Amino acid sequence: MIKLTARQEQILNLIKDAIENTGFPPTRAEIANELGFKSANAAEEHLQALARKGAIEIAAGTSRGIRLLGVHAEPAAARIPPSLMMSLPLIGRVAAGSPILAQENLEASYSVDPAMFSAKPDYLLKVRGESMRDAGIMDGDLLAVKKIDSAKNGQIVVARIGNEVTVKRYRKTGSLVELLPENPEFKIIKVDPEADEFALEGLAVGLMRTWH
Repeated sequence: MIKLTARQEQILNLIKDAIENTGFPPTRAEIANELGFKSANAAEEHLQALARKGAIEIAAGTSRGIRLLGVHAEPAAARIPPSLMMSLPLIGRVAAGSPILAQENLEASYSVDPAMFSAKPDYLLKVRGESMRDAGIMDGDLLAVKKIDSAKNGQIVVARIGNEVTVKRYRKTGSLVELLPENPEFKIIKVDPEADEFALEGLAVGLMRTWH
């Protein structure tokens, strides 16, 4: 059994709560703010101590790259009665021109606890690529998505541009829509909804990560 200090237990519980409530681990700044640290560096020192003790794993270069390990990684679903679970379809690669929930796009279905997410999702989308890395959304993650047809600036959305489906942060200025990556290696996608074939497919409401 890993021996943790009271402060380390507090931070570990904060990470668990954030993942279960939103699907995303917290940033260093969020941990510092929650616990009253003067800087994110103090949170980083505690995270490194937790990593050395084998309670978490830290992915370099990402603001939310924190993963629970060992007994701490027990999924919430393991503690939920089957009657309270919901079944969500998993969308893999979306076939060109097909509706996102079309049969040919479905890879599997997952039983999940709806309380894990900030709103009730309609499906899971398998994330491809690293364009949202700094938001803690990695290649291969399963993004919980609620179907919507409008979004607020700053929300993470699933959008369709022509035959491509992408996950980005939404921003609209006047009639111009911008889809913002969370990785400086990727460019902003600018869309004119009147001229381009564009639609919002959903809003990100949480994240599930499968570890191999």
